[in-house]
Amino acid sequence: MTRSTAREIATHLAYELSFTDLPVEAFLDRQLSGETFEDLSPECDIYTALPNEKQKQYIRRLVSGVAEHAAELDSYIERYAKGWRFDRISLVASAIMRVAMFELMYMPDIPHGVSINEAIEIAKKYESPETVKFMNGILGSFLREEIKA
Repeated sequence: MTRSTAREIATHLAYELSFTDLPVEAFLDRQLSGETFEDLSPECDIYTALPNEKQKQYIRRLVSGVAEHAAELDSYIERYAKGWRFDRISLVASAIMRVAMFELMYMPDIPHGVSINEAIEIAKKYESPETVKFMNGILGSFLREEIKA
């Protein structure tokens, strides 16, 4: 499994957090199980291989971080979504941007360009071209204004 696939799985899980009452760790234990991957693999090819321990740690760090910093990340999305109310942004788009912003802010070992490019590639699979362009603008503005590198 590549880091890109692990990031996409983390994005799926960040999205699914909106629909669960489970504590994050219990949710991740369930979702990162072999049984769950086996159930999901016929529907989505990113679940054909179970992540190794390093990949699981990366996914857990991303999803836990997004959960812990959700209000902060959402405030940044809202700030840079010029002309859009946050509630107009799809849950998928916001999950993708939360993951990218968390990496930009809290994972300095990941190059900024990688975080944004990967987010946009994931977005292309799930969102319209207009939404992808919108997301790219938000992430680019966020990087320029908030991340001092």
